[in-house]
Parts: sequence; C-alpha cells; structure tokens
Amino acid sequence: MTGTPKSEISMKEKTIMYINTIIVRDKREREVTLRSAEENDAKNLIDYLKITAAETTFLIREPDEITLSIEQEQAFIKARKNSENELLLIAEIDGKHIGNCSLMSAGGYKRYRHRCDIAIALYKEYCDLGIGKAMLKTVLDIAKKIGYEQAELEVIANNKLAIALYEKLGFKIYGTFPNNMKYADGSYANTYWMMKKLDI
Repeated sequence: MTGTPKSEISMKEKTIMYINTIIVRDKREREVTLRSAEENDAKNLIDYLKITAAETTFLIREPDEITLSIEQEQAFIKARKNSENELLLIAEIDGKHIGNCSLMSAGGYKRYRHRCDIAIALYKEYCDLGIGKAMLKTVLDIAKKIGYEQAELEVIANNKLAIALYEKLGFKIYGTFPNNMKYADGSYANTYWMMKKLDI
C-alpha cells in the first residue's frame, strides 16, 4: 500500500470501534475504502460468499452450501455492529464490494476473552495488491485496542501467499490439523493454526 491512510474511526456507546471510513491505496494506486458492514450490504455479502467459494479451494464451504437469506445475513451484520468485541470490515473500490475481514471472539467464556479469531477473503482479482494486508493491519490494531491479547486464524497449508502475509504481520505457525478438509475429488488438505501476540 502507498500513502498514509485517512481514517474516520469513532467509538460507539460500548467499547467497539466503529469504522466509518479508512482510505488506502492498493499497488495500482486505486483508492480503497475500508468500512464497517451495514445491513444494506447483505446481498453483496451473500454473493461474495458464493463467488469466492467457487474461486478458491482455500475456503471451508462449497458454493451450494451457502444458503443464507438476506434476513439472516442482515441479522449477522447487525449483531457485529452491536457487539463490544467483534467487527465485520468490508473493502470497496469505486463503491464495489471486493472483500471482507472479520474479527470474532474465540468464545464467550471468561477464560477465552483474551483470544480472537481473524478471517479474510477477497475476490480473486483483488488478491496480492496490498488490500488484504491493509485490512488485516486495521483489524489487528482494533483487536489490540479493545483488549484482545492474541489473534488466531486457520489457513490451508498450501496457501503459500496467505501464509507469507500472515508471517509478515507477526503470526507464527503453532500446529497442524491433518486432513482438515476433504474435497469432492477425495483429496484432503491440512491446515495450520497460526497465532499472533498482540502486545508485540
């Protein structure tokens, strides 16, 4: 990414950071807007889930398994907006939705409150342009500000580009899950469990 991000981040009544806009530029010097998801994004988000599931083998669902209704997706978005410790960040270029990055609690138990889960995906044509890195840095900064101590994620073991990015941002591999996914052709994929300490 080039240039200094311009941001408008405000605190809601609770502790969650609500992102109105953050403007960055990708490697092609296009202006990219990062913001919190809104209920009227629901249809675009469902379409995105279906298309990205078909574009890559690195996600957990087949396209035909994405059967969310508009109302269900709106409820999910609203819950993130009203949460003290979760966020759904979307990226846009010229008003077109191009990807998501989510910050989710690892669980509601007191002993899990220091942990969060991170997930990200972009439409294939917008990968490897610095957009994912900007989204991840934004979400990780917010996670630290609201009190999480470590961020965690799972990644398919042969997703070399993603792993390289995560490692650049401070994630380390701490474990392997053999045969985590089984594809329609009968082949399997291992996943890595990666974690980053947010106080480093």
